[in-house]
Amino acid sequence: MVQIRMRKLFFLYIAISTVAFIWFYSSCGFPECKEKEIEHLIKKYKARNKELDKKISDLSQQLQGCQKNVMSSGRTEFSHSPIIYMVTPTHTHSEQKANLVRLSHTLLHVKNIHWIVVEDSVSKTVLVSKFLQNSGVKNTHLAALTPHEIKMKYNDPTWLKPKGVLQRNAALQWIRENVKPNRDGGVVYFADDDNTYSLEIFQEMRNTKKVTVWPVGLVGGLRYEKPVVKDGKVTGWFTYWKPNRPFPMDMAGFAVNVNLFFKFPDARFSNEVPRGFLESTILEQLNVKMEDLEPRAENCSKVLVWHTRTEKTKLKNEQLMIKQHGQGSDTNIEV
Repeated sequence: MVQIRMRKLFFLYIAISTVAFIWFYSSCGFPECKEKEIEHLIKKYKARNKELDKKISDLSQQLQGCQKNVMSSGRTEFSHSPIIYMVTPTHTHSEQKANLVRLSHTLLHVKNIHWIVVEDSVSKTVLVSKFLQNSGVKNTHLAALTPHEIKMKYNDPTWLKPKGVLQRNAALQWIRENVKPNRDGGVVYFADDDNTYSLEIFQEMRNTKKVTVWPVGLVGGLRYEKPVVKDGKVTGWFTYWKPNRPFPMDMAGFAVNVNLFFKFPDARFSNEVPRGFLESTILEQLNVKMEDLEPRAENCSKVLVWHTRTEKTKLKNEQLMIKQHGQGSDTNIEV
């Protein structure tokens, strides 16, 4: 009997204890514990957020430092390598800033380059001035206006008239007035703002002795145009359009040692030359011969620059917006 009672009391004790524990946990302990746990998690979350904010701030400062280093590269630690003076004519149009931004992002990766941007304008515009100030690329900003009578009209075909003539000449004048060839040395390259450039092309041209040449892609109605090379020497040209020109190649297909522009101080581009002869005329004025040409890009077997063109943007809906709503897009927003 005593054994049975003890067993009953034991089971009763267990049952009461279990019920009491469940009641205490559910009605008293659980909410308080849960609330404290939530408070603890919130404090932990806030502390973690604070740590992450500080880490983000530190990383942002490091990134800014890296950007400054990228911007200054090519002007200090790489000062021993020849400078590339890259001449880019540009004119006011809807896609101008987009073209310049894209090109500048390529140039940020090129060491020891000096970008000479010349606007087809009476004076330097605010848009291009602001852009160049923030581009991170060492630059010189000039302006040279093309006379109205020889200027391309908006709907003219791209081949109708020579483009960028006076702008390139303004850049050559600046080079002759500001560069000390015996001290500075360097290479002159004429680069349109909407072409596409591999980083390799800049290394290929950097050690130009006289004139370096290479293929250009997507030009002349062909997949590429190129010098024909035999035994390391240029012997002819792969081109379809006017192959009898002295140097039947695109402006993007060659670079010139800066000393030549001092040796021949009157050499300049001209609006009077026949269509397609800008390149030939300037090289002839520099007394360049076929045997002077230095083939690059693996004996002119690789395309490292493309004569791409930015499509003209159709903005006809601007006028429709004005007609329908009384105003178009905000002209204070720079595009």
